[in-house]
Formats: sequence, structure tokens, C-alpha cells
Amino acid sequence: MNDKEYLDQFENKMRQDLLHICTSSHMLEGVLLSSEDIDEHWMKLAPEYLADAVRLVQDYPTVSLAWAAYLGLAMAYGWDMNWEVFSKAEYTFFYGERGFDDMDEHIVKDILGMPLEGEETVELEEVIRRCAQSAIQRIRHEQIEPQSKMAYHVFIRSCAVMYSIGAALGLKKLGYKLEKVDMSELNTPGKEYLN
Repeated sequence: MNDKEYLDQFENKMRQDLLHICTSSHMLEGVLLSSEDIDEHWMKLAPEYLADAVRLVQDYPTVSLAWAAYLGLAMAYGWDMNWEVFSKAEYTFFYGERGFDDMDEHIVKDILGMPLEGEETVELEEVIRRCAQSAIQRIRHEQIEPQSKMAYHVFIRSCAVMYSIGAALGLKKLGYKLEKVDMSELNTPGKEYLN
């Protein structure tokens, strides 16, 4: 198996594991909701996010992954509220008062409009923490040499999965769901669409 196949397999397995955590917590319904706009926007945010996260991974591994989910949540809200504005926002727009360190609180309070001590916030924080801890366990289970090129690629893939989990949680919270649409009038087979 080459490196790309290994990384693809690692990413897919992690995605399934984290989806299972979110589903068993009743935060998702067995489907990873997504939008092409939100998914593709990760590529714009990833370089700066990874620069922040990598410096913390040694001392705060959970935070270095979990904040990617909060970024995905923010982008889901931005996609629903005003994608024209959110898609142009600089990465630092998502920083809290202490920069990267309190990004989660800034996103929850100022972007999502949720009280920091609210029950919904606590539930969201719990599922994101559980996902990040599961991701870290999976990374450690792989026994990849620390600070190697492969370790960095695994970390990048893990952050991308956490971002997509956060986006899915945000879309679900906003009331989106996948529905089968009958396309018979267009002579096209049925397809699932985000609604």
C-alpha cells in the first residue's frame, strides 16, 4: 500500500469512527452532512489553521484537533447566514480575544450566538472533545514516528476530518438533512440533496 492509499484509508476510518460518536450522542443521524462550498473552504483555511495547531499538538493535542471542528461549525453557520461574507473572511476573523487559544469560545458565543454555559454548548463541547480524543487515540494507535513527514500528513488528514465533523454538526443544528429527491421529470436517477 502506498502512502496515499494508507492516508485515504486512515482518513475514511477516522471519519466513520467520529460519525459513529456523533450519531451515538444523537448529534447526527448516521450521515455526515456537507456542502461543497464548506468542504472546499477548508483548503483556504487549512494552512493558517495548521500553523497554529501544529505548535500546540505536543502540549495540547485535543485542542489542536478540536478547534478544527469549531472552525467547521462556524463555516456551516456562515454558509447558511451569508456565504458571500463568510467565504471572504480572513482566518483571523475566527480568533478569540487570545487568538487561537480561545477560538472555540469566540465561535460559540459570537458567531453561533450560544451562551458559553448553556446546556447545548456543553453537549456540543462534549461531543467535539470525544471526537478529538478518539482521533488522537487513532493517531497513536498507528504508531507513526513523531515529527515525521507521515505524522504531519496524518495530522493534516485528522484536522480535515474534524473540520468536516464540525460542519456536519452545524448543518444539523441549523435543521439541514439529506433527502432523496425524485428526479423522474428530468430523466435522472434520484439523488440525495442537502435540504
